[in-house]
Amino acid sequence: MKNEFLNLLGIANRARKIIGGTEITIDGVRNHSVKLIIMGSDCSDRTKKEVNNKATFYKVPVVDQFSSEEIIKSIGRKRKVIGITDAGFAKRLVEITEK
Repeated sequence: MKNEFLNLLGIANRARKIIGGTEITIDGVRNHSVKLIIMGSDCSDRTKKEVNNKATFYKVPVVDQFSSEEIIKSIGRKRKVIGITDAGFAKRLVEITEK
């Protein structure tokens, strides 16, 4: 499951269907362009609270099962919070985590 998720995340990155960074992702949630949030499990409590509050309010799913290091290796950029902007990628990533 983990490898499948991270591989698909890398493909989404190459397809330019992700945005990175906490503030940019939250802005994307506000304007309804982000369909899924992926947050490192080792993010600070403040970041987790801020992201989860916005995601709950706007009904955007959050995946926080992976460490920041795994996310960084998958997308090749140093990010702890990223947003998936494509509904198809978002749906498939959620399906993988539910296995």
